Amino acid sequence: MSSLPKPIGSGASQKFFHVTKDPPLFFIMMRLNVKVALLFLTTIGFFTVLILWSVCGKEPNNLQDWRRTGKFSLDRLAELQSAEEIDCDINGEYVIGCRKEGDEVYLPFSFLHKYFEVYGKLATYDGLERFEWSHSYSRVYHPKGKYDPRGVFMYFENYNVEVRDRVKCVSAVEGVPISTQWESQGYYYPTQIAQFGLSHYSKNLTEPEPRRKIIEDGERELAKWGVPHPGTIERVYDKTAGSKVLKFKTGELYLDAIKLKMEHVLDFIMSLNIVLSGNSSFSIVLQNRETREIYNLHYITSDVLITVQDNNVYHGLGMNQEWKKLTRDLIVDLQKGLNYLDKDKSKRKIPKSKLKIITILLRGYGAIDNLTLSSSEHIQQFYDAAEWFVRHQDTETGGWPIPVKRKLASGFHDLQSGWYSAMGQGHAISVLSRAYHHSGGDVRYLQAALAGLKPFQVPSTKGGVLATFLNKYHWYEEYPTKPASFVLNGFIYSLLGLYDLMTIAPPGQADEAEFLFREGMISLKGMLLFYDMGSVTSYDLRHVTLGVAPNLARWDYHATHINQLLLLSTIENEPLFAQTAERWIGYMAGKRAAHN
Repeated sequence: MSSLPKPIGSGASQKFFHVTKDPPLFFIMMRLNVKVALLFLTTIGFFTVLILWSVCGKEPNNLQDWRRTGKFSLDRLAELQSAEEIDCDINGEYVIGCRKEGDEVYLPFSFLHKYFEVYGKLATYDGLERFEWSHSYSRVYHPKGKYDPRGVFMYFENYNVEVRDRVKCVSAVEGVPISTQWESQGYYYPTQIAQFGLSHYSKNLTEPEPRRKIIEDGERELAKWGVPHPGTIERVYDKTAGSKVLKFKTGELYLDAIKLKMEHVLDFIMSLNIVLSGNSSFSIVLQNRETREIYNLHYITSDVLITVQDNNVYHGLGMNQEWKKLTRDLIVDLQKGLNYLDKDKSKRKIPKSKLKIITILLRGYGAIDNLTLSSSEHIQQFYDAAEWFVRHQDTETGGWPIPVKRKLASGFHDLQSGWYSAMGQGHAISVLSRAYHHSGGDVRYLQAALAGLKPFQVPSTKGGVLATFLNKYHWYEEYPTKPASFVLNGFIYSLLGLYDLMTIAPPGQADEAEFLFREGMISLKGMLLFYDMGSVTSYDLRHVTLGVAPNLARWDYHATHINQLLLLSTIENEPLFAQTAERWIGYMAGKRAAHN
């Protein structure tokens, strides 16, 4: 078992955990070099006391007593430093190095971390060091009030979808993320695009109004553009744009760029209206304020998603020579390019505080308008996602197909390219419902959301997302596999989409969404406890449908299950949701279901 610790030698330096024979007790201490510890024991006194969990006087008899007691006496600490090394035989399978003092045995925390999947770290507060232990690494968000489909979506104001490693870049054509989750070349993944939109909608509600600086609006001479011969600029009225714009033309040489020099820091969200013709580009030059290194972001007339050459990052705007609204996070665009160059992403990461914009460049032939730099443009990024769902919905099926093959696990049939996800459909409906509300009633968003209900009525065996459990409960499949997988978090997300639509749509127009939501809630109440494993939750029900071991949820998915139940309990006063959530919160603190 290569992932487990190897036997340790006398010179090893590890964190140790203490176990008594009857009953087992646990505490953490740092393994110190014996000779050095004895030499300096009298001088480090209180410092070592603060590092360790300890007890005064008689040792506790159980874990609850242990938590109530105080700290080690110094005499007790001195005894522990002289503990002898001993081999620990783990279930007759392998041996690790431990410490023994009397009848007590101390195990390395590095072993316990891997063996029991617990977590610990040394932390310093007010100059005092201590060891922090936790059973999980995720966070529970308690709702502040009843869930409002017009408001923040769950806790998505904390999401930064575009910076995820599995996001290749944000498309400059569509304004939404390109995923590499199941295919390295990149593809549009509806679930991820919806989360991008929902996070920006939520941030728009929770963050302060953005700072904005208008650089060029086509009307006034706000910017001092440097125009080399034979280049030209002029501010003219454009019928398509409906306003005055800055029209430009440069020579054919690369160096013939029209330049705007500046010293801009802090705000790196750029938005503008732009149209380019032929081999043209709009470029932003950034500089590292410490190293003085230069980085060039080029937005070009090309269908390429992203490409990089040295410190030049290229994002394709497509070949369509029409006006478009472009909203870009320059830091994200730069970082995705640097990541594209270097697999060791940590070495290429540049904090925003170290960067500044020093030049804007225009090349070729085109026009710009309303060029702005701001601290955020969340609502525009939200509408980029909403518009993507309007443009790319399959009008016949009402779905947003996922264009890659997906293998969930051994025993399930593969999902072929073009499959639908209830989670993706639900998230999209949540986006479109909010867009309908925020836009003041743009029917395009409502119509797309209503059409998005179609896959919920089609069995997963026939290309939809509907499955049935025990010939009784209707379930909306995140992964419509054969046999059914019954993924919990994706199902609940789909319920939230249905609830959003039935709440926001005009009376009588979302009866179908309400019916599907009510059916889903009945199923959730009847099936929820199938996911309770006594110490954590199950991600899905493959242990039922495949007859294999449970697929235990990672702590982040376990926390998601809790957060979803807490939110649902604000929609419907169902004791099962709140009670189950509280029990599952206990699992995150190490509590387990009782033995018989």
